[in-house]
Amino acid sequence: MKERGLLIVLSGPSGVGKGTVRQAIFSQGDTKFEYSISVTTRKPREGERNGVDYFFKTREEFEDMIENKKLLEWAEYVGNYYGTPVDYVEQTLSEGKDVFLEIEVQGALQVREAFPEGLFIFLAPPSLSELQNRIITRGTESEDLIRNRMAAAKEEIEMMDAYDYVVENDDVELACERINAIVLAEHLRRDRVAPRYKKMLEVE
Repeated sequence: MKERGLLIVLSGPSGVGKGTVRQAIFSQGDTKFEYSISVTTRKPREGERNGVDYFFKTREEFEDMIENKKLLEWAEYVGNYYGTPVDYVEQTLSEGKDVFLEIEVQGALQVREAFPEGLFIFLAPPSLSELQNRIITRGTESEDLIRNRMAAAKEEIEMMDAYDYVVENDDVELACERINAIVLAEHLRRDRVAPRYKKMLEVE
């Protein structure tokens, strides 16, 4: 019987660099994770492509997906919807492949309820001032939106107790190394490995 894949959830406050870290992990030639592309109603940022970075939908299309239970999780964040398509995640895990989700904190808490066996990693900023600098440097948000994002970030950092691990994103390369080490350790947990050996001992 094929070992079920791991659901890896990378989450953290807006502006912490979730997308940058995820892109760096997937640019490594030996990565074996399958990336689950999120659905969102926000407008694409410069360089983002539909079906690669996100599936960009209208609010009506997204609400149809909610109605038809096509989302593992979804949340409304700073005026836009974000969500994870459920069918892709289930199929990929059953094939023994690890699925990597990069999602907002509200969504991660919903996934925790549906998939308590998942691996939940909180990406944390070195400091609140550094987080604000990163949001401002994007150059895509107004002053009001920056204030909203910082207020939301403080609330989200307080939610890190719901996660299994915390990785500080002080350096992207180091953050990637820490995340890969966590995933490797999770694959070697006794409760994941033992059933395979018990099965082997049953063979005469």
